[in-house]
Amino acid sequence: MSRIGNKPVAIPSGVKVEQTGRKVKIQGPKGKSELDIHPRIKVSVEASEIKVVRPTNIRTDRALHGLTRSLIQNIVKGVTQGYIKELEIVGVGYKAQVKGKVLSLQLGYTHAVDYAIPEGIEVKCPNPTRVSVTGLDKQKVGQVAADVRGFHPPEPYKGKGIHYVGEQIRRKQGKKVG
Repeated sequence: MSRIGNKPVAIPSGVKVEQTGRKVKIQGPKGKSELDIHPRIKVSVEASEIKVVRPTNIRTDRALHGLTRSLIQNIVKGVTQGYIKELEIVGVGYKAQVKGKVLSLQLGYTHAVDYAIPEGIEVKCPNPTRVSVTGLDKQKVGQVAADVRGFHPPEPYKGKGIHYVGEQIRRKQGKKVG
């Protein structure tokens, strides 16, 4: 029995949910999003909650049941609060700035690394060593943050590179002389 799938998703005030066929459209104060539902899963929208029901107890139905409920919950949270990922840049001369719809990163290479910001994602640089990625879609926000981090992941000796705020970098001891 899926414990996650059986929980109904509460619809907060100010959020409008509309179901047409296999699509669930959710609109809130921050924006709107939609989700295509798998044909084997049934979704019912009631006054103040969304319920997800599976037809049988086979393994794929159980997996889709919890997945669908989690995706709907993530969309509801995204249109009400939004998602944010904070990145920190560590290194002498390393910095970031936003130029229109492009994030320009100076990461110690001979050239600047330019990253085109996808639609629906907002990137801000409150200061040159911090990057803030925000948006409605949890997956998109996480993917953009991972892409930016991938340009120069933190190295284990000095910790130089791009890392998430609060991320612990495992440090290695350098060569010993003597």
